[in-house]
Amino acid sequence: MTEERATENPEGDEQAEQSDQPTKLRKNGLYPAVSDELTAVMKSGWADTELHDLRPIEQVPYAAERRAALSARFPGERLVIPAGNMRTRSNDTEYPFRASTEYVHLTGDQTQDAVLVMEPEAGQEAGGHVATAYLLPRSSRENGEFWLDGQGELWTGRRNSLAEGAQLLGLPTGDVRKIADQLREATGPVRVVRGHDAGIEAALTDKVTAERDAELKEFLSELRLVKDEWEIAQLQAAVDSTVRGFEDVVKVLDKAEATSERYIEGTFFLRARVEGNDVGYGSICAAGPHATTLHWVRNDGPVRSGELLLLDAGVETTTLYTADVTRTLPVNGRFTDIQRKVYDAVYESQQAGIDAVKPGAAYRDFHDASQWVLAEKLVEWGLLEGPVEGVLELALQRRWTLHGTGHMLGLDVHDCAAARTETYVNGTLEPGMVLTVEPGLYFQADDLTVPEEYRGIGVRIEDDILVTPDGNRNLSDGLPRRSEEVEAWMAGLKD
Repeated sequence: MTEERATENPEGDEQAEQSDQPTKLRKNGLYPAVSDELTAVMKSGWADTELHDLRPIEQVPYAAERRAALSARFPGERLVIPAGNMRTRSNDTEYPFRASTEYVHLTGDQTQDAVLVMEPEAGQEAGGHVATAYLLPRSSRENGEFWLDGQGELWTGRRNSLAEGAQLLGLPTGDVRKIADQLREATGPVRVVRGHDAGIEAALTDKVTAERDAELKEFLSELRLVKDEWEIAQLQAAVDSTVRGFEDVVKVLDKAEATSERYIEGTFFLRARVEGNDVGYGSICAAGPHATTLHWVRNDGPVRSGELLLLDAGVETTTLYTADVTRTLPVNGRFTDIQRKVYDAVYESQQAGIDAVKPGAAYRDFHDASQWVLAEKLVEWGLLEGPVEGVLELALQRRWTLHGTGHMLGLDVHDCAAARTETYVNGTLEPGMVLTVEPGLYFQADDLTVPEEYRGIGVRIEDDILVTPDGNRNLSDGLPRRSEEVEAWMAGLKD
């Protein structure tokens, strides 16, 4: 596979056509009318800020290996992987941009509107592709877009030139404004990752099929099942920041009691933004009976002493890898007897699940081991009539546990979601896979099938587990799990 093609001044040939761009754009009604005098002022007096001798980003060799695997899977086909576009939040404001997982995994880049194109390499009987990252060039000071367009650099900040992008990514680069026309004229088989860039998809309407594109998405999802050493380090960094975020929360639980769950959400978010890019998903800061709602993200309820806080949150690194950790904490630092009873059952269930994570094991083994322990506890408590085998599905999945016991983790919190069933949930664990183990018990406040003392109690414990050659490693073992250790940890943080 060959990718080393030089980028020869990809922006220089546009300077002439951009010089009268403000006038053209005003005549077309795209920008507000401005005087020629102001235009002349805005064109002049700018220093050359081109950056030279940039070091490639850390992902370059790993991304190249991933592209090589992709090239081998689809020889002779043009492959198009967009980063995606900005999304409108309200009127003329946008959500923060987050590049598509597939694009980031194959390039390490996070540029909005970018597109990776893998062109079949001519004259290679065994296949092979030339990969090019198509990016938005810098705003020329001769171009009215720099200061008249809402996405111009004067408004949104400097972006890399195409030459700088080539140095950073270790890839040839091109002008993304031209790629749609190039794709319309392309011949031969094409596949595109859908759902990220409507303009690119429209350019390929008569060249692609949903079935073939789904196969591309499927392969790229499976390509992320086993993490390389660099990815594992990123996930560990995400988890380490998350541990510190949980510590931050415990230290301010008194302020949360005086306000609401939102104080918890904001406290964790501060850690995520200071040490990473963002939270990897909407934080679940569920106090009291809200802990029984699986995806409680409103985070607007009261925080009361004597109740439990279920905190499910993860820091996303600047490279977009996310942690996913849950702890259930007594707000006042001490479990009541019934809270401890439920918590300890979930802990035993989780430990059984973690123990089942090892290379060669079926993916479903950790779920089955964990659920078996929960079923035993419910029978032991008299909430269900045994035998255990007869109550697993009836009692657990639909009423009191609500969810599976874990999922793959990586660039997405639910990573590899498009992978085939036979390679994921019916597959076998391998070293380098990272998954969560997160059993829970949830007794709704209005559930009349359980004694009143259980109602309104929700407990989940979740850790991020790396499959190693000889077993597993808990990436999030920086947070205590046993009930007595949780109490001691909380007391130490509040001293």
